[in-house]
Amino acid sequence: MPSTVPPIHTDLLSRAVYAEGAGIARAVPSAVTVARDAAEVEALVRWAAARGEPLIPRGSGSGMAGGAVGRGVILDVSRIADVGPVDAEHRRGWAGAGVVRAVVDGMARAHGLRFPVDPSSGAFCTVGGMAGTNAAGAHSLRYGPMRAWVTALDCVFDDGTRAVVRRGAPPPEVPAIRRFLAGARDAILAEPTRERRHVGVRKDSSGYALEDWARSGELVDLLVGSEGTLAVFVGVELALAPVPGATSSLLAEFPTLEQAVDAATRARLAGASACELLDRTFLDVAAQGAAAGVDADAGAGAEIDRDTESVLLVEVEGEDASAATAVARALERTFLDAGATRVRLALDPASERSLWELRHAASPILARLDPALKSMQFIEDGAVPPELLPRYVRGVREALASRGIRGVIFGHAGDANVHVNPLVDVRLPDWRERVRGVLDDVTALVARLGGTVAGEHGDGRLRAPLLERVWPERTMRLFRLVKDAFDPRGILNPGVKLPLPGQSPAEEIKYDPALPPLPAAARAALDLVERDRAYATLRLSLLERQ
Repeated sequence: MPSTVPPIHTDLLSRAVYAEGAGIARAVPSAVTVARDAAEVEALVRWAAARGEPLIPRGSGSGMAGGAVGRGVILDVSRIADVGPVDAEHRRGWAGAGVVRAVVDGMARAHGLRFPVDPSSGAFCTVGGMAGTNAAGAHSLRYGPMRAWVTALDCVFDDGTRAVVRRGAPPPEVPAIRRFLAGARDAILAEPTRERRHVGVRKDSSGYALEDWARSGELVDLLVGSEGTLAVFVGVELALAPVPGATSSLLAEFPTLEQAVDAATRARLAGASACELLDRTFLDVAAQGAAAGVDADAGAGAEIDRDTESVLLVEVEGEDASAATAVARALERTFLDAGATRVRLALDPASERSLWELRHAASPILARLDPALKSMQFIEDGAVPPELLPRYVRGVREALASRGIRGVIFGHAGDANVHVNPLVDVRLPDWRERVRGVLDDVTALVARLGGTVAGEHGDGRLRAPLLERVWPERTMRLFRLVKDAFDPRGILNPGVKLPLPGQSPAEEIKYDPALPPLPAAARAALDLVERDRAYATLRLSLLERQ
């Protein structure tokens, strides 16, 4: 018997508690529904298709680019959290779209394996959302982003048809895929490679993955990173990797960005598993926090020399502790040859944890140093060819300084993927103009350097209106062909990947004091989520606690 549509909540309180996510966007949806299984998703998509209702698939709401926040019907799939047994022999594991990344990794580790894609939100982000944005993390330097680790996707397409798309298997016989193969495939393959990718960029979750699909012929590669615009993911089969025998870490100080970038390239070629850049802007905030006693974990920042412009935090792996130590000591010599003024080694787990605490120190410090300043991540995911990273970082600094905005810059040095936390004083009458100016400057900078505005977080509604500035028009036409083939009614997460008419970036910023307040119970629930990082908690359940 066909499943019925799950309850659809249209009261203001239910809608308001889904109006925000981890990014800067706010949009009160028209309705909210929570699917308990894949059959309910099928029923809901059929319902939406019949009515032309836009659907916004959402897991934990931890995405930064606003892809899970919008004015349509929120489809919360976070309760589809069934897990299959780990196939240790073939290094595979199956999980519902709502399963949290940390749960998958924990299951894998019980079998001597791990899930190596590790975004900083790994404690609460869902694997469905990770597949949707082609998420990555610190270890993508060695292991790559999500796409390479997805072996199958359980999908519900635009008409409610459900099918599993699997690597190495023929494409399922469903209308959406037939339309794509008939109407878009040849046009994509006819375009030269340079039109289908950002040449030289190591990480890219912007647009549709035309080049990855053209190279492999696997529809999984096209669907990963599509942010719920081509299908709703209800399950994911993941490849797993062995747990390393041991790791060691290094913290290296460099007087210039160029030396740090050169050293990051050497670290990548030496097989480092992670290589993070902490810019001077980051180090200043960490030192300020340590001096003020705001965050004890920032202590390492206070010890860094004032003449240091950039720090690299690097992890290496080995079969055992002795092997990992040997790799770390060899990389220490490499860094000194590259111009490092000081290198600290961490050769045991406790020392490594202490060293890496610096990487996570900035956010809590920013939240406490000055309540009037709001950390707004609206230029937080750019990636450029690695050799151009110094120009990008300096360009971001100039864009911020020219608008009188302080910012914290850090990111994945080996992949030249940079995160930025601008600190905006919303008491200033022109703060919106300053934000728009910085966004415009940085987008122009990315375009000049041949980079991408979304290295690992996806385009969302924040960046969709910017894509025509960083992708050729011929490529944008191909994106539209793909979208029209999979979703001719335009009901699947409209305004993500391809903007709607009149759509602009950062339309409503949740920190804007001029916005009408949300209901008190919803505001309290959303504040709790942000304060406690409780993104994996069902939002409606938070209302029940009021």
